[in-house]
Amino acid sequence: MTEVINLREIILGILMEIIEDEKHSHVVLRETLEKYQYLEKRDRAFISRTVEGTLEHLLELDYIIEQFSSVKVKRMKPAIRNLLRMSVYQLKYMDSVPDSAVCNEGVKLAQKKGFFNLKGFVNGVLRSVARNMDKVEYPDAETMPVAHLSILYSMPEWIVKKWLSSYSYETVEQILQAFQEKQPTSVRMNLNKATKKQIEDSLREQGVSVEEHPYLPYALEISGYNYLKALDAFRNGWIQAQDVSSMLVAEIADPKWGDYCIDVCAAPGGKSLHLADKLKGSGFVEARDVTESKVQLMQENIERTGLINMNAIVADATIFYPSSVEKADVLIADVPCSGFGVMGRKPDIRYKTSEGKQEEIVRLQRKILETVYQYVKVGGTLVYSTCTIGAEENQYNLKWFLDNYPFKLESIDEYLPDELKSRTTKAGYLQILPGIHKADGFFIAKLKRIG
Repeated sequence: MTEVINLREIILGILMEIIEDEKHSHVVLRETLEKYQYLEKRDRAFISRTVEGTLEHLLELDYIIEQFSSVKVKRMKPAIRNLLRMSVYQLKYMDSVPDSAVCNEGVKLAQKKGFFNLKGFVNGVLRSVARNMDKVEYPDAETMPVAHLSILYSMPEWIVKKWLSSYSYETVEQILQAFQEKQPTSVRMNLNKATKKQIEDSLREQGVSVEEHPYLPYALEISGYNYLKALDAFRNGWIQAQDVSSMLVAEIADPKWGDYCIDVCAAPGGKSLHLADKLKGSGFVEARDVTESKVQLMQENIERTGLINMNAIVADATIFYPSSVEKADVLIADVPCSGFGVMGRKPDIRYKTSEGKQEEIVRLQRKILETVYQYVKVGGTLVYSTCTIGAEENQYNLKWFLDNYPFKLESIDEYLPDELKSRTTKAGYLQILPGIHKADGFFIAKLKRIG
């Protein structure tokens, strides 16, 4: 029982860092699991599922709690509201955990954290929720569609409204459903270092479940492993964790033998590594990022994979570097964005962005584009990409750029599987939607410099 209490204490600590201190969920969770990598696989899975599930269902959990609490969630002590959230998530979504255990452990953890005077409150709310979960009424889908989708899928109303203005109700619901489904780990195989069979056999020998991805022949979806960095295929540089949407960026960029490539917002470096792999030891890839720690992480991946035609450097994409003018045959501008396409992996993003912040992001994206386009040779390629959904950061930015700078779109159909081809891909850009396509949400446009 002590072990169970400790696991819940770890979970509460993670949620406090993410929700109250506004740290990135994927970073906090990764660092915590690395710290506790000695735990059994099922315990690490319990931590991951409870943290991710609580974040994915946060608005719904608050809605449920307020049906049975005399105190609004926002007015509760931070530790108490997050303790209730993680406990209600277990009550609603984790059938393997008995309701009595959830309630009892919640009360014990409240006491352990020093809230002796609130243990009765915690006990009362949790037991009321456990008894009456099936009586909770949600906003009606017919009369209150925005509120219904917002609460049911824990998506802020302003985001739901934006998406409903661009897509049908059914499409929006499919996207929202996809964010709450278990996300497998996608990896890109480096077939310059090992064969597909060698890589798949190595993974399976270590108990990993392996499935081939339908979009790209070198992409796999893996699950059932405990710790990615402990896999021989990872340590040998045979695989790189990367979503298929991200892989498509380098695929569409299509670097040719000997090309000089610049990735101006490269961290965590998957696209740059992919470019270097595609060059097969020729040319060069310059991976830039503004953060020293992220550049160091990229450099570690370069060393792990044994690439000799790539380097990572600290550079700010908003600052003009005269020495880079018309240096790049291929330039990747995977710009900072709202990240709405990857909320299935980073569920806290939705709670940390506002309409005002999104407008600031658009301005930053345009500042980067008007700076870095000058680094592309005449006749060279610029690939603009984001990991988000919505026209403001994607189609509108693309139109603005084409209206103001000497570039034209090029068809990307030849790089895509048939299920991704459309009128827009023939024109030169692609919007990938979670739930509609088998990948993270992403926008990719290919442009050629003509002057």
